[in-house]
Amino acid sequence: MIERLSVFAIASLVMVVSACSPRQGAVADDPFERVNRGTHAFNKSLDSNILSPLSKTYADVVPDPVEDSVSSFASNLSLPGKVVNNVLQLDLSSAATNTARFVINSSVGLAGLFDPSQKIGLAEKDTDFGETLQGWGVAEGAYLELPVFGPSNLRDGFALFVDMLLLDPAGQILKPPVSDYRTASTMGAVLQKRQIYGAQIDEVLYDSADSYAQSRLVYLQSRRFELKDIANDAYIDPYAEFE
Repeated sequence: MIERLSVFAIASLVMVVSACSPRQGAVADDPFERVNRGTHAFNKSLDSNILSPLSKTYADVVPDPVEDSVSSFASNLSLPGKVVNNVLQLDLSSAATNTARFVINSSVGLAGLFDPSQKIGLAEKDTDFGETLQGWGVAEGAYLELPVFGPSNLRDGFALFVDMLLLDPAGQILKPPVSDYRTASTMGAVLQKRQIYGAQIDEVLYDSADSYAQSRLVYLQSRRFELKDIANDAYIDPYAEFE
């Protein structure tokens, strides 16, 4: 059923997201705050009871070079989906770079376990369908906190599932056991990121007076900065003070 979704169906959903997207501004548009706070409490509990302790165990048990290879493998398999978004954005230069990275890392880099592309100056051009929608004129819409996935908005929440279900060539082609390896490596990458950014995450979730409001602010500012959202008053780099 998923594979049969047409471009017209996607276009219709884009129109719905656009219609629900109010004018952006520095103040978060959060009509779903009551539900969002409940989801935030769930996500916070998930982090404190599972993700945070697991990331610490993962860091203690798995050597750093192995962690890097696991994350590299997961990142490499995400490149075909990014190439699709590059093309949809008419960013052919980034599409060529990500394609070259995938070819080199999949071969010379032993299925992506290593990243020789980085050493020759081919840095990954990160993107997603949320950025594609923004390029098509879709505003971010109301703030959402998604279960497990965390802070988002109407546009990017919808885009997340399009990326996972429709714009992921590797996910549609790979079969077990390779698909199982991918799932495991993706989880490993998540645990490594939780470890790397642990201090910042803990400060937001456990050291702030209102972790929901703080995580919402950090997400909106960083996402708008990432997308170069100059139309938005909150277009700032929230991490500039740490540089």
